[in-house]
Order: sequence, then structure tokens, then C-alpha cells
Amino acid sequence: MKFSVTFGAVGDGRDPRGLAELARIAEESGWDGVFLEDYLAYQGDTSLPTYDPWICLAAMACATSSVRLGTTVTPLPRRRPWKVAAEAVALDHLSGGRMILGVGIGDPADPFLDGVSDPRVLAEMLDEGLAVIDALWSGEPVHHQGKHYQLDGAQLTARPLQHPRIPIWIGGNLLVPAVRRRILRWDGSCAYKGPTTASLPILPEDVSALRAERGNDFDLKVSGGDPSAFAAAGATWWGRWIAPGPRAEAEQILRAGPPKL
Repeated sequence: MKFSVTFGAVGDGRDPRGLAELARIAEESGWDGVFLEDYLAYQGDTSLPTYDPWICLAAMACATSSVRLGTTVTPLPRRRPWKVAAEAVALDHLSGGRMILGVGIGDPADPFLDGVSDPRVLAEMLDEGLAVIDALWSGEPVHHQGKHYQLDGAQLTARPLQHPRIPIWIGGNLLVPAVRRRILRWDGSCAYKGPTTASLPILPEDVSALRAERGNDFDLKVSGGDPSAFAAAGATWWGRWIAPGPRAEAEQILRAGPPKL
């Protein structure tokens, strides 16, 4: 099992320079991954400055050499999929093949979703956007005429370092059938359980059920609970969310290192 921490790029010490230093400390302290939440206004709160997580990831990649880096999660419907595809490839090269792309539909109340608030439409955009990204990462011309995106021979010639692609992890509510189908289609899960307003703890039984459905060829990231029980059930990552707050508290958590199995 690997261990990660997740930050929001928000508040004092969570700008690109600050997060680069936190990622360096995490790597020195034995953590395996550092992930960023992807907000433009952190959880809709504008009382603290929010920094672009993709710029922060670039700074983090330059400050580290082995820790995995990525988003958990990027609300793909808020972004043009070809822009995400190109940026992820650039980060994969900058980091030496350490990028992980976590995605979800986003918060329907996000003011930057360009007026789209129907979760069904956001789910359509997510699925179609992932198909476009996967095709663009092939380096071949892409012909795509979908409901939300259209490409007529567009091509990105820079390809990911990782093969067959940069890992795509799926976020969202594990109890929603479409989310579960998406998890089984792509490379990993960083899903939660239940609605965000009344989330439930993911249990080792949930991990075992996903493993039984998919097999062993994907990553499964969980948080909370007993890491040893999750590892026995088949989870490959255990993560800790570090809330926005004093930098000293974040450093203390990081320097304590990951749990011991």
C-alpha cells in the first residue's frame, strides 16, 4: 500500500512556492503521493485566496523527484478536454512520469461551470471528455463528433511518458451506478461514498467488492479507517486530507510520516 496526502491550494502557505515546499517535505518524510483539490474558488469560499492547482503541481514537480503528483479531483466539465490533455502531458514530462489525473463531474453549484448544473449533463461531459483525452494522448489525429465536443483531425504530438497512458482515477459517489461503471472503465478509484452532504465511510467490504468486479489491474485509493484492513481488502493507496490552516500544522503531519502497517 502507498500513502498520500491531499491539499487544497488555498490560503497562506498553499501558493505554488508553499506547496512545492510541502511536497518536498512529504517526499523526504516517506509519503508516496501528494494530490491537490482542483478549485478556482475553494469550496465556493472566496474569503481566502485560491491558487491554480495545475501551476502548483508544476512547482511541486520541480521540487521533488519520486513522489507521485496529481489532482483528486479535476472537475473535467469545467475544462476543455484538449487543454487538460496537453497540460497533463506537460506535467508528466516535467515530473518524469509521476502524474496521476483524478477526475469527477464537479460541483453543480460551481459558478465557473458556465451555467451547466444538471448532474446528468455533467456526467455526459465527463465521459465524453475522457474519451477525447484518451484519444489525444495517442498522438494520432482525432476525429470526434460528440454531443458536447467536436474535433476534426486535431492532434497533440507530445505524448505521455507513462504507458499506456497517464493513470486516470475516478472520483464521485461510489453508490451512483454511473460512477461505479466509470471506475471499472478507467485506471483507478479515488471515490467517496454517499452524497457530499452526508458522506459515509468507505469500508473494507466496499474495496473487496470493487476488487471482485474489476480484478487487480487498477488502483484503489481510500481514506480514514484502518489502513491495514484496507490493504488486506485490496486497496493500493491510503490518503489523508490536510485541511486548510496553519502551515506549521501541515508540516507536523507530513514530518510524522505515513501510517505504519
